[in-house]
Amino acid sequence: MTTWLNMSLQDGASPIMEQLVFFHDHVLMIMLMITTTVSYMMITLIRNKQTSRFMLEGQMIETTWTIAPAIILVFIAMPSLRLLYLMDEVHNPSLTLKAGGHQWYWSYEYSDFTKLEFDSYMIPQEEQQESTFRLLDTDNRIVLPMNSPIRMIVTAADVLHSWTIPSLGVKTDATPGRLNQTSFSISRPGILYGQCSEICGANHSFMPITIESVPAKYFINWVSK
Repeated sequence: MTTWLNMSLQDGASPIMEQLVFFHDHVLMIMLMITTTVSYMMITLIRNKQTSRFMLEGQMIETTWTIAPAIILVFIAMPSLRLLYLMDEVHNPSLTLKAGGHQWYWSYEYSDFTKLEFDSYMIPQEEQQESTFRLLDTDNRIVLPMNSPIRMIVTAADVLHSWTIPSLGVKTDATPGRLNQTSFSISRPGILYGQCSEICGANHSFMPITIESVPAKYFINWVSK
C-alpha cells in the first residue's frame, strides 16, 4: 500500500503492474531528456544573440525537429501497445471471482464454488484495532491464491462504481446491467488494498477493497472451512 511521502507508484504485486512501473520509468526518462534539451536551448538563446542576416532558412534543422519527435513517439507507442494487449489478454483462469458494487459496499461471489459469497463492508472507526488501517480494512477480506491466473468479473447493482487495486494494476468500471472482465495474477503473498475510484455518491470514499494473497494450500483450507 502507499505510505507517507510516497511520490512514486506502489510496488507491483503482479507481473502487469511491474511492467506498468517499467513503462512509467521509461517514459519519464524520455520526458527528462526532452525537458533538459529544450531548457538548454532556451537558456542558450536567451543568453546569446546569435544572429546572421545571411541565414534565411534551415532545412536541415527543420527536417531534424520533424523526424526526431516521430521517432520518440514510436519508442513510447510500441511498449504502450504491448502493455495494452497484455492487460486485455485473458489466460485460462484457475479461479473466477465476481464483484458487485452497491451503495456503499462490495459483494463477492466465487463462481467456481457452491454458495461461497459474502458482502464486504468497511470496518467502522470505533471498531478498529491497532493492526487495521482506517478507511481501508474490511470485515470480510477477499482471499485469493498467489501465482494463479484469476478472472475478475465486475458489475454494479445501482450506480457506477470502479473496482481498483493500484498494486495489481487493475481498474475496472462496475456498470449496472453490464459485466466487465479483467484478469490478473498475484506474484507475492500479503494484504493488498484498494478503493472504489468512481464518484458514486456521498459515501464514495467508504468502499474499500482488501485482498489477502495466500499460497494455494492455504486457499484450499479457507474454501473448505
